[in-house]
Amino acid sequence: MNKSRLAAVDVGNDSIKAIFGELDYELNIPNIIARDTEDRPIIGIEELDSKNPLDGIHIRVHSPALKENSVIYRVGNLAAKSDNAAELDPGSSKSEEDQTLIMLFATLALDAVRQDFPKNKNIIDANYTLGTGLPLREVKEGRDAGYRSRLLGSVHQVEFLVTPKYQGLKVNIKFNEVKVYPEGFAAFINLVMDNNLKIINKDLIDKRILIQDIGGLSTDIAVIKNRNVDDDKAQGFNLGVSESLEAIREEIRKKHGVELDSRRDVVEIITRKNNRNHIMVHGSRTSVHDITDRILMELAKKEYRLLRNVWAKNSQTEICYFVGGGSHVLKDYIKTINNNLDGFNIEFFEDDKESIWMMANAYYKLITDFVRRTEKEKPAEVKAPVKS
Repeated sequence: MNKSRLAAVDVGNDSIKAIFGELDYELNIPNIIARDTEDRPIIGIEELDSKNPLDGIHIRVHSPALKENSVIYRVGNLAAKSDNAAELDPGSSKSEEDQTLIMLFATLALDAVRQDFPKNKNIIDANYTLGTGLPLREVKEGRDAGYRSRLLGSVHQVEFLVTPKYQGLKVNIKFNEVKVYPEGFAAFINLVMDNNLKIINKDLIDKRILIQDIGGLSTDIAVIKNRNVDDDKAQGFNLGVSESLEAIREEIRKKHGVELDSRRDVVEIITRKNNRNHIMVHGSRTSVHDITDRILMELAKKEYRLLRNVWAKNSQTEICYFVGGGSHVLKDYIKTINNNLDGFNIEFFEDDKESIWMMANAYYKLITDFVRRTEKEKPAEVKAPVKS
């Protein structure tokens, strides 16, 4: 077996975030796929090799883990431009969707083609030790075991079709080990420990805290006490930002006749530093504040209600940390509601990247620790006595 490479992958509902190796490579790809045909037309095919592979991910995926096997997909930025682009639907389970696996395999393959894995002609044999996660609700339902077993013990192949630089390459992906962590627990690890698993936040370690992780399709509220996640009190909810982003996108289309490619475009309009909540209509900068404020305030009220209910059942909580891409989108609205109502001790991460990459960073810390401990537990190699 060839040497296994570390991969920490957060298949977020907005985008997939991945960290590889010795923190030597990271990827962030929109979580969008579109079914396609083999002969995708290219404008200026002679320029194919000079283009960025991440803007032209065109693959066929073979895997016994998929419900629909050997299908061709556009992925990420390329898929966003398609009429049949698919993003994960509200109410769907991350562990059950083919899209989760397609994004995972595509991301690993994009790392593998840059590494020195064994290669026979155009086929690369890649081996990974994977740390990833699922929403708390799905872990509590026991779906993590099935998800893990679908990944282990099989070969998953990604074939690059009309993809810049990598056209014609095939990557066979095998997993040496797969660890699936509950997302709320991962957020806690990231808050209190550095990459070497040393405690960096002594003030927080023995506090009673909540971590509200708002994603695209779900919200997890982890309850931490005595340095552990209280599995009985931790809760997962089928509430995320995707439906609201879709509603904003639809209203902008109806009112202004502007078609946005994906939910990610909506997020960019809401969160960017300059000209926030503005779009271009016929070349004129136009405010969409009325649409975004109304829809996001409504969602923020629902998220706040979840916080209030969980806090009521855990009255000795000292602070709640909001994490995840959804928290980044709703930050100002939740702060406004909290100031006007209960005044809970809540905290957001002002560094956008820190909040968005929190899960991937946490999985990296956890899988690194797992590998370190596994190496320590290996019995020392016993050498045969030398015959005289």
